[in-house]
Amino acid sequence: MAMAEPDTSQTSPEASLPEPTAAESPNSRGGTTRQLLGMKGAQAGETNIWKIRLQLMKPITWIPLIWGVVCGAASSGQYTWTLENVLIAAACMLLSGPLLTGYTQTLNDFYDRDLDAINEPYRPIPSGAISVPQVAVQIVVLLVAGIALAYGLDQWAGHAFPTITVTAIAGSFLSYIYSAPPLKLKQNGWLGNYALGASYIALPWWAGHALFGDLNPTIMVLTLFYSLAGLGIAVVNDFKSVEGDRTLGLKSLPVMFGITTAAWICVLMIDVFQAGVAAYLIGIHQNLYAVILLLLVIPQITFQDMYFLRDPLNNDVKYQASAQPFLVLGMLVTGLALGHAGI
Repeated sequence: MAMAEPDTSQTSPEASLPEPTAAESPNSRGGTTRQLLGMKGAQAGETNIWKIRLQLMKPITWIPLIWGVVCGAASSGQYTWTLENVLIAAACMLLSGPLLTGYTQTLNDFYDRDLDAINEPYRPIPSGAISVPQVAVQIVVLLVAGIALAYGLDQWAGHAFPTITVTAIAGSFLSYIYSAPPLKLKQNGWLGNYALGASYIALPWWAGHALFGDLNPTIMVLTLFYSLAGLGIAVVNDFKSVEGDRTLGLKSLPVMFGITTAAWICVLMIDVFQAGVAAYLIGIHQNLYAVILLLLVIPQITFQDMYFLRDPLNNDVKYQASAQPFLVLGMLVTGLALGHAGI
């Protein structure tokens, strides 16, 4: 139900891989953990096929999608803390995170193997740690399991129209055209990053909301608007592979506009559209939630100035780690406001 650009690339295709330090060595606990989570700077060395498959699914990217389900459940206004609801919500998180985000990440690695050979030669496919047919099987299994689980969630919710299944299928198709030729949306900085932002925010939100309430046009439009802030977050990921993108003709925003201009576009997208959501909350008389959302934007702006705007190439991960928690907390505040307002 989601797409997420890998967050693990060298910034220059000519740069040789550094020797792993003790903290990053595949044989060390820290290095192995970074590798399995799909984090930037991980090194090759894993031989266990199941750990390699997990690495392809990039567990570090599941977190925003799982959180999106939480926000959707909150915005439904009908979630109650029963054991059954907790288990069903966990199943929806499994759908959005490990299954369909895992499918998306594996699919992305499959079609990005030439790019990864430049930017990340230690990734499982270009390094030869896993064969292309094995990767293809993993893609199919994750996709089929995800759609089957989505159908089961629709049955539990008693939907006459299979809302969650359709959302899962639509998200999976979007993932495909994002990564695969001939469309390969990621080649277009605007379309690709918005598709990525919507997959982070709107799609799992819709699933969580539909599971416990009635998904309506207002929620869909608002979350698609909120996804414009997610577009800004998606642009952050493009700074890690500027040279590789330029070499292969991928029109990311840093390639099209340059590093400095793209960094400003990125932060303005994040802040302005969150402020727009806050204005909407004021319009529906959820003033307290709107104020909390605006207060959460302040530390984002602070970290943008401290890290990202000063050196986006080297501080992208540091900025994401420091600022994104405030973005995701703002999403939950918005979900609670919508649930309280009965939207």
